[in-house]
Amino acid sequence: MIRVTKTEERSRIVVTIDGQLSGECVPVIETCCSQAEAKRKPIYVFLRDVTTVDQAGTMLLRRLAAKGIRLLARGMYTSYLVQTVASGGAAEQVSSRRYKAAGPRRAAADIMSPSFQHLPK
Repeated sequence: MIRVTKTEERSRIVVTIDGQLSGECVPVIETCCSQAEAKRKPIYVFLRDVTTVDQAGTMLLRRLAAKGIRLLARGMYTSYLVQTVASGGAAEQVSSRRYKAAGPRRAAADIMSPSFQHLPK
């Protein structure tokens, strides 16, 4: 089961994913991101409460990163996954950038924070 929420803000669009990122939900997320791309704003895909990611979900994240969509995550597993995908694509993990500037405690707080105030506008 998955829940996908799209929030359109003035300067960006945030697609939030909760649940299982698996093959059966990939088309839903792709459609949501395609609709967001038509708005010509920066897109952030936030893996908020994702419990599992299968191979199809990982491939989706790679495709999104290759398109320039920024990937964000909360939690150790999904943060690691985003970092791994980001190293092979155009994705950005905001927390890794902050880790260098603010240290590990502040970066961990950013990963766990549900707020998008720290996102670039």
